[in-house]
Amino acid sequence: MDLIKKKIRFSPIGYTRYLKGIKKCHSMFREGKVLESLAEKSWEIAPGNTTISPKAYFLDGQLERITGTAYTDDPKAVMYGGLVIKQEPTRAYALKDIWMINGFIYKNVHNFRLHPFSQISNKMNYFPPVIIDTEIDNAAIYSSSEGNEFFGLWLTDDCSNYALAAAEGIPVTSNIIPYSHMLEYESYLEMNPYRSNAAYLKKAVFFDDNWSNNQAKHERFSANRNKLLSLFPETSHPGVFILRRNSGISRVMLNEIEIAEQLREKYGFKIVDVNQHSAAEILLACAGAKILTGIEGSHLFHGLMVLEPGASVLVFQPPNRFSGVIKITADMENIKYGFVVGIQKEENFYINLEEVERTLELLV
Repeated sequence: MDLIKKKIRFSPIGYTRYLKGIKKCHSMFREGKVLESLAEKSWEIAPGNTTISPKAYFLDGQLERITGTAYTDDPKAVMYGGLVIKQEPTRAYALKDIWMINGFIYKNVHNFRLHPFSQISNKMNYFPPVIIDTEIDNAAIYSSSEGNEFFGLWLTDDCSNYALAAAEGIPVTSNIIPYSHMLEYESYLEMNPYRSNAAYLKKAVFFDDNWSNNQAKHERFSANRNKLLSLFPETSHPGVFILRRNSGISRVMLNEIEIAEQLREKYGFKIVDVNQHSAAEILLACAGAKILTGIEGSHLFHGLMVLEPGASVLVFQPPNRFSGVIKITADMENIKYGFVVGIQKEENFYINLEEVERTLELLV
């Protein structure tokens, strides 16, 4: 039986990352080789497979506007498609004697960063706890440093991995400051993790797929979509525009409201605002949408969680921060991906409505 015990332990291991020659910090996850070297045992949970990326939907001349990228090395290759992608298998690694302190996982001389430094107070950063009051016999770590930093990756990766963790032990995550909609999603997806920043894990299972979208991950993602759609039934409608405004990493679209209003008046799109609406309100608007649109960013993953295969997403890209991350999930779920690259105006950008309408014609 898996147990969580209240047991006092002393460990100064949280201070080792300040000592030169001892600190070996890794981002958590995507560290299969390191985990393999530390594991008591490892095994394959799901096999890999091969996929071919589809071409995106876009007008001539769009890619030539790009002046900078984010998490996308070669936009032309990604958007023209035809890439043969080896989706790695999902593997599990069982480690013993793990310390989970202040957003870091410690094993021997290795430590893994589980959440961003911005989530740790200055006091806790310089004075991590040495008294551990929680001991867990069989833990399973499903969250990642990337998911704890970016809401979209939390929804697609961490929430998908939760099912793996629940099958192996007590799902455990660091006690980060929750995203504005995180607790709602945990309720809808039946996630009940144990949160701690000071725990000793007698045994802990970790997972790694090297950022791959293999068939098993698609099935877990689809299972989460079905859970959400059972709570927020879909009714087919033209589309939804999710307003970003200036949330998250700044990428201000000067005519965001104007474009949203035009799409509502001319095409019957719904409009929701991540800064003003609950997850329930956003999901209700997105369920059944034929087209999801908005500025590139994590907020669009609200819609991707409930879009059915065959639907479309139209992304408005800042020319100085072009990203293909959303296309990865769209491809996995057989959702058509289109984009319009904005026109730079000082530090911000704007979108040409005529180009939006012409791209919509390609998607429908």
